Amino acid sequence: MNSSSHDRARRALVVRGGWDGHQPVEATDLFIPHLEENGFTVEVHDSPEPYADPGLMAGIDLVMQCVTMSTITADQLTGLRSAVEAGTGLAGWHGGIADSYRNSSDYLHLIGGQFACHPGKHPDERVGDGSDNFVAHRIEIRPDAADHPITTGIGDFDLVTEQYWVLADDYCDVLATTTQQARPWDPWHRPVTSPAIWTREWGRGRVFVATPGHQVAVLRVPEVTTLVKRGLLWAARR
Repeated sequence: MNSSSHDRARRALVVRGGWDGHQPVEATDLFIPHLEENGFTVEVHDSPEPYADPGLMAGIDLVMQCVTMSTITADQLTGLRSAVEAGTGLAGWHGGIADSYRNSSDYLHLIGGQFACHPGKHPDERVGDGSDNFVAHRIEIRPDAADHPITTGIGDFDLVTEQYWVLADDYCDVLATTTQQARPWDPWHRPVTSPAIWTREWGRGRVFVATPGHQVAVLRVPEVTTLVKRGLLWAARR
């Protein structure tokens, strides 16, 4: 590798938008300084349109995506998948990555896990707003992930926020899980464990997903902040 390759600043593309309830602007703004402090120049877009630009994507070392639901076109998705296969990292949290582009099974295949639901409080405790879905739960670091660069030094921790029930596949490298209990009013009959933090190797690229992060307040929880910061750097092109 020549010196100019060593010297060039790494480039991060921030793609944010979709459902406003996840605070995509404020949430990504929380981590942009972290990227800049680690040598990235950062470019911000409010749609996945840049994914369709092969020239742009060839120079991107990391995509930080926060786009809940919304849609993606075939050429945009092809561009994203091709970039990751070629070494671009892809990272995000909560619905901004695990509930994006429900119209695309190929996107789901890339990410490896899809938000299914976030079971809420007892019906008698619900007041009709987003807090109905905030439940106390634990994020449990897998013992075999104790030495992973994303999770090292972090123990199990508790949150009161949305607890994601995720449909996932066996190609995810799961670093942490969360278990949804079977409560008397639930229609399922036994506890269900979902991945809460996972990674995925895709071609020469890496994918990082954290399901905690409903809003900035959750992202500011020290363990969540650290996991996301580390995950962003881990996913970036090596």
